[in-house]
Amino acid sequence: MKVSRIAVPVAVAGAWMVELLEYAGHLGLLLVQSVGGCFLRPLRVKSIGYELLKIGAQSWFIVSLSLLFVGMVLAFQSAYQMKRLAAEIYIASLVSLSVVREIGPVITALIVAGRVGSAIAAELGTMKVTEQIDALVTLATDPVRYLVVPRLLAAVVALPLLTLWADAVGILGGMLVGTMKLSILPSLYWKMTTLPLVFKDLGSGLLKSLVFAVIICVVSCLEGFRTEGGAEGVGRATTKAVVSSFILIIAADCFFTALFYFVGR
Repeated sequence: MKVSRIAVPVAVAGAWMVELLEYAGHLGLLLVQSVGGCFLRPLRVKSIGYELLKIGAQSWFIVSLSLLFVGMVLAFQSAYQMKRLAAEIYIASLVSLSVVREIGPVITALIVAGRVGSAIAAELGTMKVTEQIDALVTLATDPVRYLVVPRLLAAVVALPLLTLWADAVGILGGMLVGTMKLSILPSLYWKMTTLPLVFKDLGSGLLKSLVFAVIICVVSCLEGFRTEGGAEGVGRATTKAVVSSFILIIAADCFFTALFYFVGR
């Protein structure tokens, strides 16, 4: 009896680990195939432009609105503490560093994962259950080059640009609070915003956005390719794509933050 009580959890943990390793293997294989396909000609330029429109232009408004309010909330919360220390002027530096290093890239990636990643998984999942992907293989067309590569190229271009815009809007939100609510001079607020920023801060945020773009695209495409079970399977694939992307984005953000600001110190 004691052996069975121990064996069952061990078996469950082992099966979960095997499934996790298998998933990581499929993810790595699709990543290698996708990156390799980016260097093969011809590229589907029209498809890349269409995906750029979906990922970048159509996500612009929700990213702008979200980061504007996030910047304002961050300034309000900072002001609540800084007023006790008579250090309201440092709110500008806190907001700019927080937005550029962390909040801008992460919030933008999460929004794109929820909006675009789910759409990619649903689209490819529908193609899988209706056997359209099998038809591409029958016609000697590589599904990875045809379906994944345009989305990957569009994502690695669109997400860093969205992140730059999100950083600017987030800083603007903090500036609105600082100048209108806390009566800080705009010129002084701008000086304290740019003073602590260095290229490393901007570069780390942009590098994170590139990694996040790859994560969103590869995870969503993989879940689409693995879809089974009709309409219900498409729904499951969409949910898995969003959840997996969120987890990997947060994990990657933690890794790169530690790498840039703590390793070697």
